[in-house]
Amino acid sequence: MAPLGLLGTMVRAGIVAPMRPDKYLRIIAVARREGLSVTSGFGMSAQRCPNRPALVDELGTLTYRQLDQCADALAAALQALPGGTPEVLAIMCRNHRGFVESLIAANRIGADVLLLNTSFAGPALADVVNREGADAVIYDEEFTDSVDRALTDKPDTTRVVGWTEHPEKHDTTVEKLVTTHLGRRPVSTGRKSRLILLTSGTTGNPKGAKHSGGGTTELKAMLDRVPWHTEETTVVVAPMFHAWGFSQLIFAASMGCTVVTRRKFDPEATLELIDRHQATGLCVVPVMFDRIMDLPDDVRRRYSGRSLRFATASGSRMRPDVVTKFMDEFGDILYNNYNATEAGMIATATPADLRAAPDTAGKPAIGTEIRILDGDHRPLPTGEVGQIFVRNTNRFDGYTSGGGKSFHDGFMASGDVGRLDEAGRLYVVGRDDEMIVSGGENVYPIEVEKTLATHPDVAESTVLGVDDEQYGQRLVAFVVLTPVASATVDDLKQHVRDNLANYKVPREIIVLDELPRSNTGKISRRDLHARLEDQA
Repeated sequence: MAPLGLLGTMVRAGIVAPMRPDKYLRIIAVARREGLSVTSGFGMSAQRCPNRPALVDELGTLTYRQLDQCADALAAALQALPGGTPEVLAIMCRNHRGFVESLIAANRIGADVLLLNTSFAGPALADVVNREGADAVIYDEEFTDSVDRALTDKPDTTRVVGWTEHPEKHDTTVEKLVTTHLGRRPVSTGRKSRLILLTSGTTGNPKGAKHSGGGTTELKAMLDRVPWHTEETTVVVAPMFHAWGFSQLIFAASMGCTVVTRRKFDPEATLELIDRHQATGLCVVPVMFDRIMDLPDDVRRRYSGRSLRFATASGSRMRPDVVTKFMDEFGDILYNNYNATEAGMIATATPADLRAAPDTAGKPAIGTEIRILDGDHRPLPTGEVGQIFVRNTNRFDGYTSGGGKSFHDGFMASGDVGRLDEAGRLYVVGRDDEMIVSGGENVYPIEVEKTLATHPDVAESTVLGVDDEQYGQRLVAFVVLTPVASATVDDLKQHVRDNLANYKVPREIIVLDELPRSNTGKISRRDLHARLEDQA
């Protein structure tokens, strides 16, 4: 990537703009002090636009200067705790200032940051916390029982409550630590903080992914496709502990943008936030688009959303019907991003791409190459389905527990299978470990899911492959019907039979009130498999 191209992109986005010389000097000082960490954008924006609102949550508004001071205070407080400066700080918080302050503070004291999924409980939480060696945990009050159980064998672990409705019940909270240390700054440890992002863990225990590299290439990739601009307002309701929501928070901070968020997603409240703050951007996970478009028409039309220039999502497959319906109502502002915890940004679908092909993941991001390979790592022709391999500068350095992804000729296996069309657009067909062989035939569940989704009585569906003595594996579909549905299970099977080969018809279709999902909106296939085992 040519530096001149990056410079032009940054000028268009407003990152490079005339400023007083003293501001440039203070920004340089922040870069030297924080070493261009993942959160240094907060400190830089505190020098660039100190009085601009940085974060708006249910507690109110913090300017960039105030957020910077709070993060310094919390960092100093963490160093002063009886247990000493944490080496690995785990954060189990929803979207709010406590999460953001903790994230920045950890980087300023050189502590590794472990972002925990707020749906973790029991053995999974204990496994991750122990495996990553967390010696301090900041968590929301509602997760107290889960954290206590996970730390049963680690009574000396430092515990700080990040959000509470009852501050009088807790001796150590983020708010109390900030208040008592305001005006102080942490002592430099000379240690560089490392970020540990967890994989989704929808089919097994989540793994910690380590990264190095990326930087300006990913910045240009985002700015070239999505119309971000400095010092505007973005509503971020995607969970910030997840790679996608986290990246959007960090990106907004580096742009000096105002981040508006709330602890729990609500579709109508999200539309209200957009209008009230005249947000130009919206960052969600795909299921949130579903929930917005599921609102009654009269409720949704109370809000215009006219200020939006982009609405962007990642984390799971977007429903093609929702893509089209959303753009018909709110305009051609939708961007679909295909990301991976291990690889960062891989592809982005622009509104034009989605109009042409609502189910596409888009074209490769700037600086990213995609290859579709067969089982012997041979390139496949356009249109044929194979393993997706990617290469970019966002290096994946392996999992914290050891091991890593498969590589071939410098390209990393994304873990998904898909195809490219004649226009160079990528289509993700499913996970490479989801393909099943039923009666000797290869079947990708996503193909059946898409077919079920075209039935007017089906609100959403997912399809699993399960072991079968006669056929090796068989398909089981789980569906959620619309409120006015009249279709029977046999009707749905016939619908699949009318559109796909007979061997792709699910042997069993189970109707549910809702599909189990993680906090990032991904369907939990592990929970569905457990349900089938319980029924056996």
